[in-house]
Amino acid sequence: MPPSQGPTLPSQVSPPEFALSVAPPHGVARVDVIALPVLPGEGDGGPVLGPGSADVADLLGIDLLRVLEAAAATGKAGEVTAVPAPLGTAASPELASVLLVGVGEQRLQDFRRAGAALARATRDRAAVATSIPAVAPDALTPFVVGAMLGSFLFHWRSTAPEHVPPARIVLADLPDDLAPALDRAVAIGGAAWLSRLLATVPANLKNPPWLAAQAEAIAASHDLDCTVWDEQRLAAEGFGGVLGVGQASPTPPRLIRIDYTPRKANRRTPTVVLVGKGITFDTGGLSIKPGESMATMKRDMTGGAVVIATLSALRAVGCPVRVVGLVAAAENSVGGNSLRPGDVVRHHGGRTSEVTNTDAEGRLVLADAMAYAVRSIAPAAVVDVATLTGAMKVALGQQVGGLFANDDALASLLVDAAEVAGEPLWRFPLSESYESKLSSKVADADNAPGGPGAITAALFLQHFVGEVPWAHLDIASVGDAADDAYEWTPGPTGFGARALLEWLGSPDPLAGVG
Repeated sequence: MPPSQGPTLPSQVSPPEFALSVAPPHGVARVDVIALPVLPGEGDGGPVLGPGSADVADLLGIDLLRVLEAAAATGKAGEVTAVPAPLGTAASPELASVLLVGVGEQRLQDFRRAGAALARATRDRAAVATSIPAVAPDALTPFVVGAMLGSFLFHWRSTAPEHVPPARIVLADLPDDLAPALDRAVAIGGAAWLSRLLATVPANLKNPPWLAAQAEAIAASHDLDCTVWDEQRLAAEGFGGVLGVGQASPTPPRLIRIDYTPRKANRRTPTVVLVGKGITFDTGGLSIKPGESMATMKRDMTGGAVVIATLSALRAVGCPVRVVGLVAAAENSVGGNSLRPGDVVRHHGGRTSEVTNTDAEGRLVLADAMAYAVRSIAPAAVVDVATLTGAMKVALGQQVGGLFANDDALASLLVDAAEVAGEPLWRFPLSESYESKLSSKVADADNAPGGPGAITAALFLQHFVGEVPWAHLDIASVGDAADDAYEWTPGPTGFGARALLEWLGSPDPLAGVG
């Protein structure tokens, strides 16, 4: 019999393409949808139509305000009212409908929601022209990112995907000099799409070597350097946490390093290290998870996906500092050689951990990578990203990620960037009062010291960065989206890439840090 073939991922859909046009929306040729902004009225007044609406109404002979009144539309962000246009126009005989899309209070999040609503309403369409980003100077990026992520889908069917995103979205009534801003917005949205795609791939394909191969390909296509540690090199260099967690899997662990250097870097250019948890599937090991908790564990490498995706877009956002991305990748499996409760692992650099719960594995692999970063890279700051603790989901629900930091300036920069990017973070205390819980009678620390679980996990990790400014993003709370909600579609979220790119793409990502 021929050797069995591994699974092959079907071709996936791509996000919409975007283009600028100085023409008003009705002047863009060959579109089948025109989307116009709707603003809430002031006081008791009804909603107000935005740029381009009067010309479209005259062209089609439709009183669009009466349509809004009949639909009881309010103009709230993401509200969509559809108006058939069966006769088309001279410029666009294909025109089938006009969408009136609410932009609410015109905040950044409102434009993201409007973009996502438009993308959902125009699935399977060939071309859309819209003047929504013309409403406000800062609308372009959130609208584009929202439209990209609102159209995300993943499929592994034997037939074509059920739906596809709109192929092309033309941003009308905007000047050509916004092209760099559009390129930046597409890069941020694309990184968020990539992190979500990697997190969604099933674990019967996505194992540590596969993830490393994806990282190598992505690095090669974005002018980045990539190095991968195999299991032999991991053993030779003392990465006991990564090796221990991955020792029961038939697919061996990997450590992935991706290096970004800005064009004008010199020896004084500081380095930021991003560390991602890359557990490609988490059974919990011998401390096995209940079945319902295991169903989403293909996405337990979301932190690693975020790091890879962030690195891919750093050049596009003009990041001014060096960045090293580290992804500690392993599959936490059950087998005859599984890591056992009571085992002791020695991390890179020598610190030891007693493993009292094999389902607290993420901190074991992160610890190795963080210790390597501090010992070998001399970073100005370290930020780790991980779907780490169920306790974070209990604390925050599913809309906000958790943040710990030993440096107030770094924490503030990240919180502010996350708010702008639409991936909000809430800071938690690194309270020393719980430090005693980490004590072990046989090792430097216990890997599962108990509650408060998110705080003690952060305290465990803090020992591996010493005095280096550090932030820990526990994104377990936002690892999955249960339903369609604004720019989220159901499934793994890939949360974090937008926030990190907003931070690292700023003029001085390390202002006041240290």
